[in-house]
Amino acid sequence: MAPSKARAGRALPVQIGNVTFGGGSPLVLIAGPCVIESERLVLSTAGKILEICEKFGLPFVFKSSYKKANRTSLRSFTGPGLKKGLTILQKVKKEFQIPVLTDIHGEAEAKPAAEVADILQIPAFLSRQTDLILAAARTGRAVNLKKGQFLAPEDMRSAVEKAASTGNKKILVTERGTSFGYHNLVVDFRSLLIMREFGYPVLYDATHSVQLPGGNSHSSGGRPEFIIPLAKAAVAVGIDALFVEIHPNPSKALSDADCQLPLAQLESLLQEVAGV
Repeated sequence: MAPSKARAGRALPVQIGNVTFGGGSPLVLIAGPCVIESERLVLSTAGKILEICEKFGLPFVFKSSYKKANRTSLRSFTGPGLKKGLTILQKVKKEFQIPVLTDIHGEAEAKPAAEVADILQIPAFLSRQTDLILAAARTGRAVNLKKGQFLAPEDMRSAVEKAASTGNKKILVTERGTSFGYHNLVVDFRSLLIMREFGYPVLYDATHSVQLPGGNSHSSGGRPEFIIPLAKAAVAVGIDALFVEIHPNPSKALSDADCQLPLAQLESLLQEVAGV
């Protein structure tokens, strides 16, 4: 069955490989494990997600991080690092012919990451870091700006303007919840409409939105039972892409174990949100 288009209004289309965000194009799925745990897990998971997306006719961008620099504890797993992680992401691109997205945390990472990644993601905690945003945008790669948990949606206009000042118009903006007291996030779905006014595609991160930052003392907790209903709400309001961290066995995941979607539930999620 043909997927329904995201009810998102019109945003400036952003073309990334064979995937188009915005401009009335079909809903895009950005998905993958939070962090690269092993080459085997990444390739296996990417292949299975792609198979499911092809079944439903949904464009797919693979996401995973070579490094997580904002872990709660010093003892937490942070990933294989830049060089090894990018090598693995390059294999995903070559084997499956799909775009890939990864986080960058420092200006020096922008150029080498851009040699592999099609989308450079600015983590929510770093959404006010001017030099980082400029470095990412100057590579010419698409830039996904995640809204900080501490920001109002209208505050993201400044981040967008920073990226656009380089001449790069391949900009995406992502909602991922707002801090609500200690160890909790809430989603104000008005933000999707407010950020739509910037003129660029708007994404919704359904898994970090259910995170309980630092809720497990030495790691973040989460309420994964809310992933699907919140994703449905975001699609109903209007988005151009859905961002979901997915793991074959979240309880064994080395990062965000409490808020990743089990791979086995992906088909149910897409049936619920994509109108297929």
